[in-house]
Amino acid sequence: MDTGTASNFLKMHDIKPSHHRIRVFQYLVERRNHPTVDVMFRDLVVEIPTLSKTTLYNTLNLFVEKGIVSLITIDENESRYDADTSLHGHLQCSNCGEVYDIGLRFSSIDFADLDKFQVEESHIYFRGICPRCLNEGDSHK
Repeated sequence: MDTGTASNFLKMHDIKPSHHRIRVFQYLVERRNHPTVDVMFRDLVVEIPTLSKTTLYNTLNLFVEKGIVSLITIDENESRYDADTSLHGHLQCSNCGEVYDIGLRFSSIDFADLDKFQVEESHIYFRGICPRCLNEGDSHK
């Protein structure tokens, strides 16, 4: 995603497009790696030496508040971020720790019990072993 596109997207969501905000958003969209703050900071501080963790936390909180990034908490001790805000699930590999997007087929799920509710947020998480770890035979820690 180029800088102009990212800047326009942020403006459309009432977010002032500073250099830091643009780069954080580009990172999330381009990498799609469901990073933690520590991972993002380590990767971005190389190219943005003025980036602080406080700025990163504030930027991510703003993005979550504006609905352009989702907060993922599969593990209660770890927050991750996802720029794909469409309805989908996640699987965290209990061997390598990677988080993967999981497509969902809603036609085969019965949501009848939700008819009386106003759903504002949903999270579908799985834990297991990813195909890469299964193929490597490393499924035992």
